Amino acid sequence: MRTLNLVALAVSLGVAGVAQAADSYTLKVAHFLPSTSNAQVNIIEPWCEQLRQESNDRIKCQLYPSMQLGGTPAKLADMARNGVADIVWTAPAYSAGKFPRVEALELPFMLPYGGKAGNDIIWKFYEQYAKDDFKGYKVLSVFGDGGMDLHTRGKQVKTLADLSGLKLRASSRTAAKTIEALGATPVSMPPAQMTEAISKGVVDGALASWEVVPATKLNEVTQYHSATPAGQPAFGYTVLTMLMNQQKFNSMPKDLQEIIDRNSGQALNDRFATAWDKAMDSARSATPADGLVAIDEAAYKGMQDAAAGVADAWIKETSEKGIDGKALVEGARNLSSATR
Repeated sequence: MRTLNLVALAVSLGVAGVAQAADSYTLKVAHFLPSTSNAQVNIIEPWCEQLRQESNDRIKCQLYPSMQLGGTPAKLADMARNGVADIVWTAPAYSAGKFPRVEALELPFMLPYGGKAGNDIIWKFYEQYAKDDFKGYKVLSVFGDGGMDLHTRGKQVKTLADLSGLKLRASSRTAAKTIEALGATPVSMPPAQMTEAISKGVVDGALASWEVVPATKLNEVTQYHSATPAGQPAFGYTVLTMLMNQQKFNSMPKDLQEIIDRNSGQALNDRFATAWDKAMDSARSATPADGLVAIDEAAYKGMQDAAAGVADAWIKETSEKGIDGKALVEGARNLSSATR
């Protein structure tokens, strides 16, 4: 009898072990930045560790930075939808036309500077206006780059006239239209090519967030960094997102789904905001004071007026696709103005 009991116990433990193994998930997380980037080191890795701890090792992440799963940044959203990756960190603007509603947030002079300030607005906008953009995905976070400044080589930008003749790297089609409206020439290229292009004189600078400055060494090839007046919206924004394959999420047990939900949405947006603000402040404070250029209110108003047509054209274009572009722009502006 004792032998039979031991056998039964062994079988029981074996079955439990198999069940536990089957109940464990290693999520493939892909993004386009290096493994040393702020996004991976200070956000994605701690987030994954939080999931691991709360799940008692039943959720783990395998990270694939720098497009190690293949493809280009423009394909990241498709990789999440198709299951090539379980989770991706990407910019919706890289997948042109697939996320039209959140483009309203990237229009010129729309959102305030700062990870926390911008992210609170972006998440509210997503919940109120843009959920249809993300059908078929499990949305973990929708946030922003904290706002972009003008970083230039060899020439200060203080007025609208100073932009004439400059070639500036644009991060998205909306950023390109903003640059063009301000009188400069937009040049699209991946972040990895930006610094070299500036150093070789291919472009004169970039419209970029302070968060990317250390990672791209943008500060080593530009001397001037022009910002909008204190309290005024940034030149532009890049919306970013973490998306999960919906089928993968659905396949997980309810208790693991709850762990992911508890650490996503506003909670993950707050994690991004904290890391972004710290990185932006650090990069800005490390820059020589004589390189920080303050645009005055009069010059700022001139830039706003020059770029006003970008939003008008976007409303028309979006409305032709059956989407109420005017309502989206008004919604974004109302959310933004409520914070000022």
